[in-house]
Amino acid sequence: MTRPLYRFHGGVHPAEHKAESSGRPIATMPLLPRYAVPLRQHIGNPALPIVKAGDRVLKGQAIGQADGYVSTAIHAPTSGTVLGIEAQAVPHPSGLPDLCIVIESDGEDRAVDYQPLDWQHLDPSALRNRIRDLGLAGLGGAVFPSYIKLNPGAAQKIPTLILNGAECEPWITCDDRLMRERAEGILRGAAAMQAMLHADEIIVGIEDNKPEAAAALQAAAQQLGLAVEVALAPTLYPSGGGKQLTYLLTGKETPAGGLSTDIGVQVFNIGTAYSLYRAIEFGEPMISRIVTVTGHVGQPQNFEVRIGTPVADLIRQAGGELAGASGRLIGGPMMGFDLRNDAAPTTKAVNCVIVKSPALFPAAPPAMPCIRCGECARACPALLQPFELYWYARARDFGKAQGYRLFDCIECGCCSHVCPSHIPLVDFFRFAKDEVWAREREKEASEQARRRHEFHQFRLEREKQEKADKLAAKAVDRLKTVETGAADPEAERKKAILQAAIERAQKAKADITPKNVEGLPPEIEQEIADIDARRAKLRETAHAKDEDSE
Repeated sequence: MTRPLYRFHGGVHPAEHKAESSGRPIATMPLLPRYAVPLRQHIGNPALPIVKAGDRVLKGQAIGQADGYVSTAIHAPTSGTVLGIEAQAVPHPSGLPDLCIVIESDGEDRAVDYQPLDWQHLDPSALRNRIRDLGLAGLGGAVFPSYIKLNPGAAQKIPTLILNGAECEPWITCDDRLMRERAEGILRGAAAMQAMLHADEIIVGIEDNKPEAAAALQAAAQQLGLAVEVALAPTLYPSGGGKQLTYLLTGKETPAGGLSTDIGVQVFNIGTAYSLYRAIEFGEPMISRIVTVTGHVGQPQNFEVRIGTPVADLIRQAGGELAGASGRLIGGPMMGFDLRNDAAPTTKAVNCVIVKSPALFPAAPPAMPCIRCGECARACPALLQPFELYWYARARDFGKAQGYRLFDCIECGCCSHVCPSHIPLVDFFRFAKDEVWAREREKEASEQARRRHEFHQFRLEREKQEKADKLAAKAVDRLKTVETGAADPEAERKKAILQAAIERAQKAKADITPKNVEGLPPEIEQEIADIDARRAKLRETAHAKDEDSE
């Protein structure tokens, strides 16, 4: 029985450009003399380096550990020497550098002793921690630490496991080739996922423009005896989006601001499943991934690439840039971004490198005013009104933009693709989101400052009140002493201290022996005697005044 499919709203069908790279098998990148492994390769906190300059490392050795819950480890792509931990160009839309661990290869490619995971007998929590330490992260784009998604949560069960093999973005074919060539490993990884999530069913969602991949997975499922359903979906972008694929295959809508697990579904990219297979069967950390290199190059192809490989070397391996190249894209043309420096290394998030040319990627026409035609709303798979979001984002009215569900936008680019006015709508939405997040951070910082100030004031008032209470208590004690006629212990203590100080001063004065008083001339001796007489007279006068006052 064929699984019923549920058509999601909107979507577009841009030119696919799959054939350029899908016809050749996956090739392996040769060993390079140097790699730069970024510490930030996943959502959450970047990894904390656990090596330093001069350290010798082996292939697969952990060089960065997870920092906090939403984080994961990173590993050395080959054996060699750590040259340093320094800011390097990285593949990121901002173009800003980030910290990388730079490793010089020794050419030997010696690996640590990998230990397979006895995942069927390990405690679930311990197994997930091992997966975290092996650096597994989602390879579908979000790069979310896999060990978190493999936790079924309080329900202890997620009924439906979906493997995302849709690969709907134009030009990208890395998942297609992986499914064709390594279907058995993908399904073995999926079986481990099913056991960890206690899922009842496994569904693999593939667009119908990949018949070879679908056939390979069906054959592997039959050979392994796994109950896996391979569902062919119509080719329509963005069917590979998590929420869109979930609805397409199950008819269940992920709640706004929620997760697919809220409706009993968990979605993994097929590349993540294959990496899990390598981790549990061989104890291999995530040190490589499949990357499509296509566009204006000599020989478009998919490569198994070590994390940290410079993009420039990857392009050279694909035949190099052809004459007239005009730039490079990381990812697809719908959701990707321009790469400013080809020295940037490949990371776990890099699934495709496209070399642009004016013929393949003509310059966008200048944007014109919005005519409110509604084409963007008809194409939006998230059921938003992009033209309204655009107006409020452009006017910096971010409150209204949030009212129009700004954060439900998946930035798929469908609206920009169909806009007859050529307005870069997604850029405005990204700008608005960044501004909202920046204001939230400022608000949180201001709130923390307010709380610190209030606590400081509270502490000062508390200390002031404690001091006043102590003085009041002393006054009450003195009053009680006067009323009872008893001696005031505090007054007696102070009087004793004062008397002791006077006696010490008198003793010190008496012990002073004048210096240089021998052999003085008579006139000097007479002057000293006069001074002593005046001092004695002053003391007598002062003593007499004290007696009169008493």
